[in-house]
Amino acid sequence: MGTSAARSSSNTAYYTRGDLIPGLQVNAMDVLAVHRAVKFAKEHTTSGKGPLLLEMVTYRYGGHSMSDPGTTYRTREEIQHMRSSSDPITGLKNRLLEWGVIPENELKEIDKAARAEVDQAVEEAKKSPEPDPSKDMWTCVPRCCGSR
Repeated sequence: MGTSAARSSSNTAYYTRGDLIPGLQVNAMDVLAVHRAVKFAKEHTTSGKGPLLLEMVTYRYGGHSMSDPGTTYRTREEIQHMRSSSDPITGLKNRLLEWGVIPENELKEIDKAARAEVDQAVEEAKKSPEPDPSKDMWTCVPRCCGSR
């Protein structure tokens, strides 16, 4: 958790580490870049060209855990800068507005509805009974491909 990628790997260009498997590095903070990359990967793999490795590069706003506030190895200013300049949701909203795809008031209504849906789901989860730990979790999960 506290070791930099450069100190832990001889090759930090992870998308190139598949040897004979081609790879792409994707700015995963850009919703449209992820969409294009995944679309390309689907076309590549389903056309019989074989597997494709996708390295999704993101920025973590918080630390790794409660014991890691994430501010010992980067400044609060850096985190705030990344949040204000590279946030995926804000970036997509700005593009939609810039391109005239949707008016700002409709985006606000979508955001408001999404927040209400999340709030409702949280309240329902809080009111739900705890799962029975004596039961096998796989009895509650649909089987995939006939196996566990």
